[in-house]
Amino acid sequence: MKLIIATIKPFKLEDVRVALTETGVRGMMVSEIKGFGAQSGHTEIYRGAEYTVNFVPKIKLEIVVAAAMADQVIETIQKTANTGKIGDGKIFVLDVAQAMRVRTGEMNEDAL
Repeated sequence: MKLIIATIKPFKLEDVRVALTETGVRGMMVSEIKGFGAQSGHTEIYRGAEYTVNFVPKIKLEIVVAAAMADQVIETIQKTANTGKIGDGKIFVLDVAQAMRVRTGEMNEDAL
């Protein structure tokens, strides 16, 4: 099993969710986060005063899938979340040693 952690632009969330559902992903965890990378921050004007925003709003997706599905999920996120502009996000992939569905006690891939 693989844990896929992806950061994407907020307005891409629904497109990514739909695309992942079509590939067979049965669930994901979504968090609103703030961060910076190459995009850094940006300057905004509020009531005539200029200020710097150091952290940019992003969405973090956490998805656990069977190892055989991981490449397809990564490709789907990359294609769907891509705008071609700086700040599109990152995707990280980690191994998952064990998973359990709390309600039924099912283990590993059966728990997904």
